[in-house]
Amino acid sequence: MVEEMNNEMTEFKSLSVGEIVTGKVTKVEEKQAFVHVGFKVDGIVPISELSSLHIEKVSDVLSVDDELELKVIKVEDDELILSKRAVQAEKAWDELQQAYQSGEIIEAEVAEVVKGGLVVDVGVRGFIPASLVERHFVEDFSDYKGRRLRLKVAEIDQENNKLILSQRSVLDEEVEFKKRNVLQSLRTGDIVEGKVQRLTDFGAFVDIGGIDGLVHISQLAHQRVEKPSDVVSEGDAVKVKILSVDIDGERVSLSIKDTLAGPWESFSETVKTGDVLEGTVRRLVTFGAFVEVAPGVEGLVHISQIANRHIGTPSEALSEGEKVQVKVLDVNADEKRISLSIRALIEEEESNEEDYKAYAASKRDEPTGFSLGDMIGDQLNKYKK
Repeated sequence: MVEEMNNEMTEFKSLSVGEIVTGKVTKVEEKQAFVHVGFKVDGIVPISELSSLHIEKVSDVLSVDDELELKVIKVEDDELILSKRAVQAEKAWDELQQAYQSGEIIEAEVAEVVKGGLVVDVGVRGFIPASLVERHFVEDFSDYKGRRLRLKVAEIDQENNKLILSQRSVLDEEVEFKKRNVLQSLRTGDIVEGKVQRLTDFGAFVDIGGIDGLVHISQLAHQRVEKPSDVVSEGDAVKVKILSVDIDGERVSLSIKDTLAGPWESFSETVKTGDVLEGTVRRLVTFGAFVEVAPGVEGLVHISQIANRHIGTPSEALSEGEKVQVKVLDVNADEKRISLSIRALIEEEESNEEDYKAYAASKRDEPTGFSLGDMIGDQLNKYKK
């Protein structure tokens, strides 16, 4: 009898702290589970040793007959304490370290929404700060619980049990990859569809498939543009021409103006030499003034054609922004040049005035063919009678 008991005793395993064992769940209580691992007593797995995350009751994660891999954390003759969490963590830290070094993407489900971010279980407790969840600001994370996210390890410190994860880095990488592909596909001279994203003082940024290209203010329209909002608004769908692509600098220059019919096309067909037009003085230069006579069409009034007197500078007779009448001296559609004159109109007006004065004077000197007496003679005769 004693020999049989000794044989049974020798069948029990001899365990030590830190050893990894496998066993089967024999009983589940609210705050602990019992597992048979071949020791003389069933091992106890406290609820705190089941997961790196908070668990309300053991039955939420374990059932009788579940097979587990566990780490011995305390062993005495009549007591054996085991940890499922420790085994998971040991494996997880190694895998996470490799993922950190390689930049590998891992997946995890959001287990908790906490102040400042999200918590996931990746074998150890991982924290995703709010700033590393999305590429944009998120005000409320309440609907993120249960979502499966693709993550990268941003910071890892096993000694202090610290693991910071980032979904944003995954999204940023994807955007950069897409941007690179788009940049490489763009060709100078192509006309593409785009959407106005934002306006600045110097132009408009247009999204052309994931890349924001700049339409400089000078490329918004054929006519002079004071501010971009005079021509386009955020959200507008526009056609743009690709002027240049800098792949390394990730810069694209665009033009809306080059997709629009040129103002010269219709202007040169309707305006001819001798026409009188109204325009606005846009620029004064040493040799004359540029006058806009149609949207996008500026003509030069040479300094000699500004006044019918000698002037040293155009500013003696004109100011920028001033409205003036000009006469077309010449139109060169091929070179998109138009010569204008203000002096010609002044001289014509003076000439007309002189002609009128001469005409009026000649009318005064002409005999009328009858006298004042002839005109009132009959009336005088009536009075005499």
